[in-house]
Order: sequence, then C-alpha cells, then structure tokens
Amino acid sequence: MVGRKLLGAALGALLLGTVSASADTIKIGIIGPFSGPFALQGKNFQAGVEAFMALNGKSVKGHDVEIIYRDLPAANPAQSRALAQELVVKDKVQYLGGVYFTPDAMAITPLLKQANTPLVIFNAATSAIMNTSPLVVRTSFTTAQTTTPLGKVAFDRGIKKVISVVSDYGPGVDAEVAFKKAFEAAGGQVVEAVRMPLNTNDFSPIMQRIRDSKADAVFAFLPSGPTTLGFVKAYNDTGVRQAGVKFLAPGDLTQESDLPALGDGAVGLLTSFHYAVSHDSPENKTFVEAAAKAIGSPEQLSFPSVGAYDGMHVIYKMIEATDGKQDAEKAVNAVKGLTWTSPRGPVGIDPETRHLTQNIYLREVAKDAAGKSYNKEIQTFANQKDPGLAAP
Repeated sequence: MVGRKLLGAALGALLLGTVSASADTIKIGIIGPFSGPFALQGKNFQAGVEAFMALNGKSVKGHDVEIIYRDLPAANPAQSRALAQELVVKDKVQYLGGVYFTPDAMAITPLLKQANTPLVIFNAATSAIMNTSPLVVRTSFTTAQTTTPLGKVAFDRGIKKVISVVSDYGPGVDAEVAFKKAFEAAGGQVVEAVRMPLNTNDFSPIMQRIRDSKADAVFAFLPSGPTTLGFVKAYNDTGVRQAGVKFLAPGDLTQESDLPALGDGAVGLLTSFHYAVSHDSPENKTFVEAAAKAIGSPEQLSFPSVGAYDGMHVIYKMIEATDGKQDAEKAVNAVKGLTWTSPRGPVGIDPETRHLTQNIYLREVAKDAAGKSYNKEIQTFANQKDPGLAAP
C-alpha cells in the first residue's frame, strides 16, 4: 500500500508538470524480452521500431522521438509493472509500447489512467487485455482472431476429430475456445482438450496423449519461441506425424526464424496467421528490407517486427494529433477508426475495441526454388475483427 501511495504521489507530481506542456522530445518506452530465451522476439520489436523510424524519420511535427528500451526476459507481471512505473516516473515517457506476454500487459494497464499514458501493444494476444483500460491500443493480433478461420478449414479438409493442446495462460485458452467453437460449428468434434503449464519443455507425454486420443489432427498453441520449436520437433521426432495425425496451429508455431531449425519436418504444416515475411506486396518488400537491415540477419525476422512497425505508425499518429502534449485520451481517440496499408495488408483500428481489424491468411510451409522453407499464403480471410471481443 505504501508503494502504491508513493507511486501516486510521483505520478501526480509528474502530471502537474507535463499534462499541458509541449515537449521538444517525445519519449517512448518499449518493454520486451531483449535477453533470455525469448530475446529474438525482442530483437524483432527493435527491428520493427528501427525500420519504421528509418523509413519515416525520427521526428513528428518538429518533436524529436526518443526510444527507451526496457528488458523483460520472460513473463513476470511484477517486474513488468515496475518497469512501466520507472519509464513513466523516472524517464518521463509519454507513450508505452511493446509487451510480449499477456500477464505483463495486464500488470501495466491499471497504471495508464493515472500516468496519462497510452499503451500500444506490439504482441500480447489475449482479447481481454482491451477491456482492462480504455488507453490500450493493439497493433498485433489475438489468438482468437488468428485461430477462428482454421476451424472451418480443418473440417472442410476432411478432419472430423481433433485433440486440442495449448499452453495454460490467456492466449492459449483463447485459442482453445476459438478453435473449438469454429470447428464444432462446422461439424467437427474436439475429443480432448489439454492445457500445459507455460514452462513445459518435455513434450513426450503430450505426444503420447495425442496418439492415444485417436484424433485425426492436433490443434496446438504455445507462445512463439523455444517452446514452439520444441513442440513441432517433438511432433516429428516421436512419430506422431508419421502416424498420420495432421497438424493445425496459429502461425506462432511456424515463425520464420524457426523454419531453418525445423528443416524438412516443417514442410506441409498448416497454420493461419496475420503475417508472413513472404507476404507479396510492395509495402512488405520495403518493410522487410529495412527490418532485415535493422536486425542484422534476414533469417531472424519474424512476426513481432510488424506489430512493432505498425505500433510506431499508431504512436506517430498520436503524437501528431496531440502536437507533443501529454493527453492519453486525446491520443487514443485520434487513432480510433484509423486505417492504413500495413506490410501485412489493409488494417484498421476498430473504434469500439481499439484492436486491429486485418486479413488472416491460411499458410502452408513450402520450399522455394532455392530450397528454403517459407510460409506460403494460400487463402485470405479478409477484414477479420477479434472474435474474442465481438461476442457479448
């Protein structure tokens, strides 16, 4: 309680000095995993930010933009909250961005109103985050949004019975619910639903449960990173694929940076997602060139980069609308209904939910002429809102 009172006093003093003053430098605090097992995802955040600034400049309406990065190596809500407090009080940022894991976003949102600071989420993918504060905008996706089209696709491809295997946290539960709803509405049956602890890394017992279920396919969701790589490798190495069990998942499980390690074992895997590095558009070609330069190795480029890139587009529009003044409500209101052409395709901020409306693509891992694996887009589901927020 004492800490909360001290925070309130510090924020109050800060706001008295900044709420009506125009700043010469606008500071943006980015929280993400820049070290540890998920460091590649943080590097993609940074690549997206740097690509946007390289292509659009480092100032808005005469205000210089400064980025301050804070490292959160793994999901840690208490540390996430502390980092956000430090960025607002000590570093005096006017905007917060980034956040890879849902629990970390949930820990930050209670601070936003008092801090008079918007949060633009580059990744965290649980629908419910948007209900925790009116000052949150999301430029990534939700697992409900990326998963829902896959349910009908599975049934249309002759799959009648599925076992669902997800990580037991917000996005995993969202993915499980969304797939089950869509698949069963199409006429299929989810014969078993398995929720794994978030830190699971031994998937052999899970693979045995998949085989024992006699399902036609497994639907899987895990947070992208080492765990998804381990899960897909186990699917191949334990004979589940060879037994004829098909693989369905959101695109987290075949992110481009994992494809070289998966090798031929990834070919043919079916996923649905909002972005592939291979997306064929002029905007994406420009983005990939800039982001690959920023990250240093094109093979490391993955989907969090486009969430960060579009997140910076939204923050720049907020800065423009407020002319450098710290006014979180005005900033957020200014981007409700905003539309633009992203590297991923046409997108827009839903004015009701503040979540991104976007295309979702069905993809299959394929080989290009040089023998390199990539996510080949084979079907488009246009203008998808977040089903997790659309339902009452």
